[in-house]
Amino acid sequence: MTIRSALIAASLAVLASCTVPQVAPHESADGAVATRPLKIASWNLEFLAEKDGAGCEPRTDADYAAMRQIVDTLDADVIAFQEAENEAAAARVIDPRRYTIVMEKRPGAASGSCGGKHPEQQFIRQAVGFAIRKGIAFDRNPDVTALQLGNPQLRSGVDVRVRAPGHKPTRLLAVHLKSGCFQGDRAQACGVLQQQVPVLEDWIDRAAVGSDRFIVLGDWNRRLAEAGDAVWTELDDGNPANADLRLADEGVTPRCDPRYRSFIDHIVFDRRAAGQASGFVETTYAPGQKHLSDHCPVSALLSG
Repeated sequence: MTIRSALIAASLAVLASCTVPQVAPHESADGAVATRPLKIASWNLEFLAEKDGAGCEPRTDADYAAMRQIVDTLDADVIAFQEAENEAAAARVIDPRRYTIVMEKRPGAASGSCGGKHPEQQFIRQAVGFAIRKGIAFDRNPDVTALQLGNPQLRSGVDVRVRAPGHKPTRLLAVHLKSGCFQGDRAQACGVLQQQVPVLEDWIDRAAVGSDRFIVLGDWNRRLAEAGDAVWTELDDGNPANADLRLADEGVTPRCDPRYRSFIDHIVFDRRAAGQASGFVETTYAPGQKHLSDHCPVSALLSG
C-alpha cells in the first residue's frame, strides 16, 4: 500500500466513525412504526495484536485502519469477534465510541513462537469477545469456561443477553472452538473438539428451556453444513424443542478463500430466532485487496 493509499484509508475510517447509526424505530409509508432488524455479525480477526508489528500476523497502522473501515461498513449492531489480544487491540478496529467491547475474562498468555512465515514472532493471547452498539442494553452472564476443558490456552465462551429497543431480548454466545478438526473425527485435534461439543450442547439445552431466543456464533472451526456432520447432528437434535437449530449459512458457498467449499464461521439460531432470521451475508475483500484476516466477516438479520 502506498503512503497516499494509507492516508486515504485512514481518512475514510475517520469519516465513517463520525456517523453513529442507532437502532431506532422509523415510520413506514402507512404511518406504522417499525424497527429495523438487528444485524448480528462474526469476524475472526486473526491474531489481532495491540501494537503494530506484534503477534503471528504483524500489521501496520494502515492495516488496522483498513480493518476498521470494514467494521464501519459492516455496520452491525452486535459483532462476535475472535483472536483479539485484549480490549485495546479490539478497539483499534472496532470504534469504542460506537461500540461497547466485552471480552472473555480468561487471562491467556503469550505462548511460544509463531512458526510458519513469522517464526521470530511471539504467539499472543487469542481471546473471544463482543462489540455491542452503543444504545443497546445488555446483561453479561458468566463466561462458559467449561469450553476450556481445563486448558488455559483454549477459549471460553462469552455469554450476553442483549435488549435492543423495539426487539425481544436475545441471548448470544460467542465461541471459538478448537482448530484442526474441520470434518470427520480422525485429525489429532478431534479429541479436544469432541470434548467441547457436550459442553456446548449443555449450554444450548439450558438456553432452549429459557425464556429468551438465542444465537450461538463465532469460529466453530467445523464445517457444520457438510452432509451428515456428526457435530451438527449431535447439537441439532430438537430436544428440547427450541434446540431445533438453523445454520444461517445453510446452502451458501463461501467466497472468502477459493480453497474452501464450506464455512467454519457460523451463526446458529435456535427455533425461535430462526423464524425471524434472514439476510445471511459474507463480506469479502475487494479484488486485489490484501486479505487483512484469514477469515471474512459473516452477518445475518434478526427481526422482532
